[in-house]
Amino acid sequence: MYKILIAEDDDIIAKSIYDSLKSWNYQPKTVSDFQNVIKEFKEFQPHLVLMDISLPFFNGYHWCGEIRKISNVPVIFISSFGENMNIVMAVNMGGDDFITKPFDLNVLLAKIQAMIRRTYDFSAAVSVIEASGASLNTDDACLYIGQAKVELTKNEYRILEVLMGSKGKIISRDALMTRLWETDSFIDDNTLTVNITRLRKKLEENGLSDFIKTKKGLGYMVE
Repeated sequence: MYKILIAEDDDIIAKSIYDSLKSWNYQPKTVSDFQNVIKEFKEFQPHLVLMDISLPFFNGYHWCGEIRKISNVPVIFISSFGENMNIVMAVNMGGDDFITKPFDLNVLLAKIQAMIRRTYDFSAAVSVIEASGASLNTDDACLYIGQAKVELTKNEYRILEVLMGSKGKIISRDALMTRLWETDSFIDDNTLTVNITRLRKKLEENGLSDFIKTKKGLGYMVE
């Protein structure tokens, strides 16, 4: 279970992030002593840090610098100040990513998942994801429905990987696009719609109708 330290002094935002991470089986911890963030970091030994810029006593840049003296753990800055200068400063101080408030929690989770995937060894990860009679093999990036093998494009595979890996949860369009942006192609809202439509057609041709459900105004899910 990956541990995530949340350095956010807004109690409402911190709790919403905490609850969301908990529901995704992460082990979150919110900083309680903003005069000694580095002390809590050392005690908790997180795999990733979410760092607000505007904190009491010392700002997030200071604490990121202190963390970098002892650790290369990923740091994602979260801030209501999204100007280029703040983003540049965050990167220069050792930050790995930046997300501007207000943000969609699904987008934040997608960024966290991507960062953890890139940073830590996933060789022991489950190679087959199953849902509603379908099996997604992460070794060969193919979908199996009964005895049928369904070839997928890179984007179709990534869409199913997210939805089937989070079955029962609604994934927003923004979160899916963020996941797909990790490919070498640009994904916009219209491109996502085309990919979803094409994928649904493939599923229906192989006996899986209504496999990807649309939750109007919220996103998609696989039950």
